Amino acid sequence: MKEPAVTNSTCLIGLERIGRLDILHQLFETVMIPPKVQEEFGKAVNWLVVIAPKNTVLVQVLSTIVDEGEAEAIALAKEQNCLLVLDDRKARHWAKSFGLRIIGTAGLLVRAKRQGIVEEVKPILENLKQSNFRLHPSLEREVLRLAGEE
Repeated sequence: MKEPAVTNSTCLIGLERIGRLDILHQLFETVMIPPKVQEEFGKAVNWLVVIAPKNTVLVQVLSTIVDEGEAEAIALAKEQNCLLVLDDRKARHWAKSFGLRIIGTAGLLVRAKRQGIVEEVKPILENLKQSNFRLHPSLEREVLRLAGEE
């Protein structure tokens, strides 16, 4: 059964640049984004659900530590009690401190392969890297190992 998720703009922008936004849509029951992420992404997509986090104090506090889109995404995922798609290391650290479950863009690709949504992860990773998506070599190796493509 599919679960809902909140995502930050990094995943949206990366997958949209390579024409694979469908992966995110196929993986989750509902994909929620806060208003700042919608602004950063800059495109309206009918299956993205824009919801403003209610805890504005938490957003303000987090915004002093991470970028505003990440702050809103963390607060929204906490309120919705669902998986958070987030790549930035510092933002992931703070999200984990709130007990949130997190997956990154690369992890989504492994999940997509395991669910039969994509056949191979490596070409998608290559396309992401060519579109200026930063991926640490050790993370790339681990993702390919997990996907059985090492």
